Amino acid sequence: MNRFTERKCIEMDAKTYKLWEKEVPFSSVSDNFIPAVNEFPVQNCRNAVLVCPGGGYRYKAEHEGAPVAQMMNDAGISAFVLDYRVAPCDYRAPVNDALRAIRLMRYLGYEKIAILGFSAGGHVACCAAVHWQDTILDSNDPVDQFSSRPDGLISCYSVVSMTEYAHQGSVQQLLGNEWKNRELQEYFSAQLHVTKDTPPAFIWHTSADGSVPVENSLMLASAYAKNGVPFEIHVFPGGHHGMGLASNDAVVSGWAGLCTQWIKNNI
Repeated sequence: MNRFTERKCIEMDAKTYKLWEKEVPFSSVSDNFIPAVNEFPVQNCRNAVLVCPGGGYRYKAEHEGAPVAQMMNDAGISAFVLDYRVAPCDYRAPVNDALRAIRLMRYLGYEKIAILGFSAGGHVACCAAVHWQDTILDSNDPVDQFSSRPDGLISCYSVVSMTEYAHQGSVQQLLGNEWKNRELQEYFSAQLHVTKDTPPAFIWHTSADGSVPVENSLMLASAYAKNGVPFEIHVFPGGHHGMGLASNDAVVSGWAGLCTQWIKNNI
């Protein structure tokens, strides 16, 4: 069952979908936030990219959301923007929001799905790529009958590690009172969990990033190489953290064309 056949509707409006219709996993009694996705469709395109904006697990950066989805649309690729939970929330919530979104996109009829994330949103994406089996499923929920595994990962100056070269703000915001818990730090260090079953990746960063060290992307690429998983990596020599589409930088902005071509070749 998918969006092209009759289905039970869980829409909030024409382009926005709640991730869960009923109880939201890992939510508290006082948490009124409703995780959702915003759809940016391209007619007759059944492949899509799930975009995860950054924001240090404190907020979601607008320039890393809808403008990126529109860029994908301009390249002929459907996109969704994930409105995931951020602090204060259960540390399991953001990645489970992403995994549920992937299942929902497949329920809606999309076939090949890549997940793209910037900074802390890149951390969500990287964790979804390596921990896609660690999710809450309801056998009675039709959305949960679909796979959570992304077909590709697009990592944009991502927070990859929560151990060495970690972005401490993201560690503290995600893990809360458990931010010094070494076991959790290692679990949420995506480079430690890459296997031969991890989806292929497109990775980019700038060597001048003063907030999230480029070593995060280099460690991720190294883990991919060690496990024989295909990847493409671009490290640009200049450019600050949080550039998004980098429209004002003639060099770094090239990542968008490289990325969309990679999607068309690999997803």
